[in-house]
Amino acid sequence: MAILQVKHLTKIYEGSIKQKALDDINFSINQGEFVGIMGPSGSGKTTLLNMIATIDQPTSGEIMINQKDPHQLNRKETALFRRAELGFVFQHFNLLDTLTVEENIVLPLTLDGMNVKEMERRLVLAAKKLGIETILKKRTYEISGGQMQRTAIARAIIHQPSLILADEPTGNLDSKASRDVMLILEKINRDEQATILMVTHDPVAASFCHRVIFIKDGRLYNEIYCGEQRQAFFQKIIDMLSLLGGDSHDLSTIRL
Repeated sequence: MAILQVKHLTKIYEGSIKQKALDDINFSINQGEFVGIMGPSGSGKTTLLNMIATIDQPTSGEIMINQKDPHQLNRKETALFRRAELGFVFQHFNLLDTLTVEENIVLPLTLDGMNVKEMERRLVLAAKKLGIETILKKRTYEISGGQMQRTAIARAIIHQPSLILADEPTGNLDSKASRDVMLILEKINRDEQATILMVTHDPVAASFCHRVIFIKDGRLYNEIYCGEQRQAFFQKIIDMLSLLGGDSHDLSTIRL
């Protein structure tokens, strides 16, 4: 079943000069898939993610999440839809430093008014999955970047969303923490059939996906699938990025 369907999606930013950020994008993601989106800086990756996340409105075209078009909802309905259906993992973690780790994780459930017993049950499960049981009482400034991202992932999965959106989840981490985070996302995807869409610059992170969609100048450029071998897939991603061109920054994060 398709969790996400993107049909003829176009985004034009009006201004003194019209800029077409996305041009007739079509793709779908099925339940349990782990899909990466890559492309040079300015290719439209973040615009695409923002529209799927209901942060930005399409100029034309359609986005269906779980058979529903969130862009047809009013503001209140959109906020509820986003809370129920989507989980977010960001490059900058977006944790609240006034809260403890556990308070950050259960925030989506608190907003939904879930009963405390069920919240605690889910917290224990999520913390165990992410290996962060020992830091639940700490504040975010007392933990490492890798632990912050694990906390953010726990918060993203605690309400069992239909779709997890990850925006450069390894962008602020060293190579060991990056690998740990990607192994966690891979495990959540495999064990719980969680559906994940990830924007990344990092070919190593992308090599954990089932397939990678490449965007250039706002258009779909290509799509490659992971076969049996992750190493071969990684090499295909590198080759595709060099074909795409872009600035050297796009290839500067290569690490095996």
